[in-house]
Amino acid sequence: MRGYRGVKYFLFLFCYVFWVLSAVLIAVGIYAKVAKEKDVVDTLTFDPALLLMAIGSLTFFITFLGCLGALRNATCLLKTFASILALLLLLQLTAGIATYLFTDVVMERTERLMMKAVVGYREDRDLENAIDFVQKKLQCCGVEGYEDWSRNAYFRCSDDNPSLEACGVPFSCCVVPGNQTVLNTMCGFGTQRQERRLARRDVFPDGCLDKIAQWLKQNAKMAGGLAGGLLLLQVATSDHIRPSLQEVAREDKNDRRADAVPSRLRPFCQSRPSHYSDQILLAKFEL
Repeated sequence: MRGYRGVKYFLFLFCYVFWVLSAVLIAVGIYAKVAKEKDVVDTLTFDPALLLMAIGSLTFFITFLGCLGALRNATCLLKTFASILALLLLLQLTAGIATYLFTDVVMERTERLMMKAVVGYREDRDLENAIDFVQKKLQCCGVEGYEDWSRNAYFRCSDDNPSLEACGVPFSCCVVPGNQTVLNTMCGFGTQRQERRLARRDVFPDGCLDKIAQWLKQNAKMAGGLAGGLLLLQVATSDHIRPSLQEVAREDKNDRRADAVPSRLRPFCQSRPSHYSDQILLAKFEL
C-alpha cells in the first residue's frame, strides 16, 4: 500500500509540474498575441503565438487528466491519460523514423519554408526577429546564400526598386567588428552588387540551410539524448500508471464484494472489531 501511495503521488507531482508549465505556455501565447501589432501581416503558416496556445492547451488538458485521475483514483481518467501518452509516443517514433528515412524530402520542404520566410521578411515582426536571430547565431545569410535576399521586395536588386535597401541584405548578415559599440543597421546596403569574395569582408555569404544542417550534425548526440530522455520519461510515466490502475481495480473489486453483503449485516462486516460478532452471538443465545 505504501508503494502504491508513492507511485500515486509521484504521478500526481509529475503531471502537476507539466500542468503548471502548460499554463505558462498558454499565458505567454496570449500575451504575445495581444502585444503583437494589429497591422502586422502573418506570413508564417502557423502564428507562433497561436502555436504556443495550442500546445499549451493540449498539454494542460492531458496533464489535468493525469492529476485528477491520480488524486481521485479514477480508472477512466488514468486509462485515458495512459492511452494519450501511448499515442504521443507512437507519433514521436513515427516522426523520427520518417525524418531519418526521408531526409531529402525534409530538407526540400525546409528550403521552401525558409525561402517563404525570406520573402515575408519586413512584413511580420516575429518572423523578422526569428530570421535575424538565426543569421546572427549561425553567421549565415539567406537560404543558400546572400543573393537570396533579392527575392524580397525591399532588397530586390533592380533599377525600378524604390526601396533604400535595394540590392542590400539585413544587418543580421553583417560581420560585426570586435571594437564596434554602435549597431550599424546599414552595413548590408549594396552587398548584392558585390562578388562573393568581396562581399565576404562585410557579410557572411553562406546560406543558413547548410549551416542548420551542419549544426544538427554537430549536435546530433545532444538532440538524440534529449529525444531519448523525453521518450524514456513518457515510458516511465506509463509504467507508473499501471500499478495505480491495478490498485484502483483491486479497490473496486473489494467495494463490489462489500456491496454484495446484505444491508442488515453490512455495518458489522465493514469496520466492526471481532468482539462485536461475539456480542451478537451471546445476545441470540440469551433470547
